[in-house]
Amino acid sequence: MFDIVFYRPEIPPNTGNAMRLAAVTGTRLHLIRPLGYSMDDARLRRAGMDYRDRATVTVHDDLEACQVALADRRVIAFTVDADPIYTDMQYRAGDVLLFGPESVGLPDEVQRDPWVDERVRIPMVAGVRSLNLSNAAAIAVYEAWRQNGFAGSR
Repeated sequence: MFDIVFYRPEIPPNTGNAMRLAAVTGTRLHLIRPLGYSMDDARLRRAGMDYRDRATVTVHDDLEACQVALADRRVIAFTVDADPIYTDMQYRAGDVLLFGPESVGLPDEVQRDPWVDERVRIPMVAGVRSLNLSNAAAIAVYEAWRQNGFAGSR
């Protein structure tokens, strides 16, 4: 129903957790190289557990390859730099939820690329830098899925 995109993820357990998220929600996970780890990393396998084989995961060589694969889809970038809050969005089936690397977030040139249709943020208290990447993805996916009646769930 939705696609999660991690642009240049750096921490294997976050990707493993996102694989698990993708498996249990029916979303697809896309990873854009370079990755900060090997897809065979033990920490990635441990975090993904037995859900790793149930998740649909695609690794793209660069942003352009991901854009081609997800062409004609609405892209929503999650960034601390946006004014609208993620719950203000009206999510539609097929939306792409885009997140940046753990250390720096989504670079300005990526979040302002013409491919990106909307920019939103997840609220946090003042004085903290960011939310864990896999937690942010889970918050976004479940809100989008909720708005779409948890289609496909039991």
